[in-house]
Amino acid sequence: MSGLRFLDTNVLIYSIASAEPKKRDRALALLEEGDCGLSVQVLQEFYVQATRATRADRLSHEQAAGLIDAWSRFQVQANTVAVMNAALRIKAAHGFSYWDSAIIAAARALGCPQLLTEDMSDGREIDGVRIVNPFR
Repeated sequence: MSGLRFLDTNVLIYSIASAEPKKRDRALALLEEGDCGLSVQVLQEFYVQATRATRADRLSHEQAAGLIDAWSRFQVQANTVAVMNAALRIKAAHGFSYWDSAIIAAARALGCPQLLTEDMSDGREIDGVRIVNPFR
């Protein structure tokens, strides 16, 4: 496994959240550390959520696309058939939603020993990937 820490979408969203200053500061610190891995799915989810019309601190297309371009400096796992099949296996074995399973599968494919998210079971280990809530 590499030393990369895989960031879930919520870490990226908190980095732009004006209503959550403590979480925003923590997310920005994680991004500045630079030992991050992401997936195309995470970047897609970020774009959709950050530009959502009902979001109070909504980003423009240009702002969101600019951040995605900046975050492309990190290692980014592509959506592949192998990741999809691993996600299906994780879903069946562990009961996560398909989309959470795909995040875990992408983290594993990048060789990340940690998945940083507040949306899954903190401390649980799936296929060599430990889920860690960086906001607790």
